[in-house]
Amino acid sequence: MPRTIGLMSGTSLDGVDAAWLETDGETIMSVGPSLTIPYDDSLRRDLRAILDTAHQLPTTDPGLASAVARLTECHVRAVKALERPADLIGFHGQTILHQPDQRRTWQVGDAAHLARETGVPVAYDFRSADVAAGGEGAPFAPAYHAALARDLPRPLAVLNVGGVANVTWIGPRGIDPRGIDPRGIGPRGIGWSGTGPSRIASSGTGEDEGLIAFDTGPGNGPLDDWVARHTGQAFDRHGALALSGTVDAAVLGRLMAHPYFARPAPKSLDRLDFSRALAVSGLDALTAADGAATLVAFTAASVAAAVFPSPPLRWLVTGGGRHNPAIMTALRAALGVPVEAVETVGWDGDALEAQCFGFLAARVARGLPLSFRGTTGVPAPMPGGRIVTA
Repeated sequence: MPRTIGLMSGTSLDGVDAAWLETDGETIMSVGPSLTIPYDDSLRRDLRAILDTAHQLPTTDPGLASAVARLTECHVRAVKALERPADLIGFHGQTILHQPDQRRTWQVGDAAHLARETGVPVAYDFRSADVAAGGEGAPFAPAYHAALARDLPRPLAVLNVGGVANVTWIGPRGIDPRGIDPRGIGPRGIGWSGTGPSRIASSGTGEDEGLIAFDTGPGNGPLDDWVARHTGQAFDRHGALALSGTVDAAVLGRLMAHPYFARPAPKSLDRLDFSRALAVSGLDALTAADGAATLVAFTAASVAAAVFPSPPLRWLVTGGGRHNPAIMTALRAALGVPVEAVETVGWDGDALEAQCFGFLAARVARGLPLSFRGTTGVPAPMPGGRIVTA
């Protein structure tokens, strides 16, 4: 079974997660060690500034080049720190811009340098093909969630609360990654040999096979920015600031009137898509504590507004947001069904996204689809990614 290392640096801008697993992109044979290499404060500040200018930033910008070099070195360190042999690395890179309506998504990072420094082939550029074909380019974790959840009761929702929050809904029939219909998929990519997937499910689309995914709204991003501005801290540790405040219903109502919530899924967000709405909502007139409480309520309300073919029996929460008691309490109150951290079913929430990109790297190498009509809105199951060798 191929050995992969997945690397993920998410919209929270907190660092690089790395995870080792054995997988062929269909079956998860075993999971191994994982770790996080935090971004230093300087890199985090520079990346946050780049988010504000990415829409007009030339690829030759010296500040961007410096940030890319430093974040790539963080990824190199993460791979080496795992001290596990691997056949392939899945390198997501750092998203600095996501505008699928303009058929543009931009993840930065030097895959060739990572391959040279580690001596391992690197799969990267996972999202571009989906966006070019008219898909949302996100979320990309649903196939991995479905593989993990194969034996769990359904309907099930898996919620990732990072800078942006996204959900995977796995319906009563679920999806068997081995059953993805390969019709319309191009030649296999370089990598391992294999016979490819056999067709078990009905039509090969995530939607028809009971798999739906989309970004629900803000996750930790606005709260982290608010806390940094008011306290100088990177995040609301233990949810203490939000738990000490009171939700402002008027501000929350204005935020929930954002047109994004009326759009049908699949749909996706850039980390800063709510910036203007936040600026004119009246949030800035609130105290630090009340603002934090209102932003937590915004995250929970946007999750509760998600519409599915049938309501989930249970929500499993991954991402940094599951560590925030204020967010978890708000989600439980808003959803009214069991809401639990993914650790309750034996998954590692700190490693899940990194594991996902190890899983997807294996799919890239075999030319298997990464996204589906029900997960990104792409017209047909869509392979993607590229591989660079050492």
